[in-house]
Amino acid sequence: KETNIDVMRYKGEWRDVGTWNMMSEVMSENVKGNALLDDKCENTHVINELGIPLLCMGCKNMIVAASNDGILVSDKETSGYMKPYVEKLGNMAMFAEKSWGTFTVLDVQLNSMTVNIYLKENHSMKYHSHEQRSEIWTIVSGNGYVVVDGEKKLVKTGDTISVSKGAKHLIHAQTDMNIIEIQIGESISVKDKHIFLETF
Repeated sequence: KETNIDVMRYKGEWRDVGTWNMMSEVMSENVKGNALLDDKCENTHVINELGIPLLCMGCKNMIVAASNDGILVSDKETSGYMKPYVEKLGNMAMFAEKSWGTFTVLDVQLNSMTVNIYLKENHSMKYHSHEQRSEIWTIVSGNGYVVVDGEKKLVKTGDTISVSKGAKHLIHAQTDMNIIEIQIGESISVKDKHIFLETF
């Protein structure tokens, strides 16, 4: 719907990195993260986003990718055909990047989930509520403010905030913040989220 648009011709190189095999071709090094390859490994690339060491021995023409969403060990040629197998797993996302920061699922139990939230400075979550769960936030580092049902309160490292089912809430980071969020409820689902337009 723009009334005035300019187009600039791109003169660089372009490569569609749509598969793990293509990703390995653009990696500057064979290893990203805490991983070690023995001297018998050939044409093998490893991406390790987990906080544990990863050792590969005698691997040839392989991709090894380890993250909170799962672990892939694949021959490079067949790594492009993983989609139907991933769909069969049907797992929930364990890590996500948002405009405001990131969240990483740390633990999932019956009727509870524990999440680590990184909130960027001067960013906030949308004002929202959940009908099926309550939440407990512990501020691990940083400071900002929370709003619960319209009431604004400053928070800092070490503070704990409880949010009841149905309560409208958000966190705003005045500095970078790390937060541990514990969700408790009989039904914990990404669909259980109602967003409100109020700004604070």
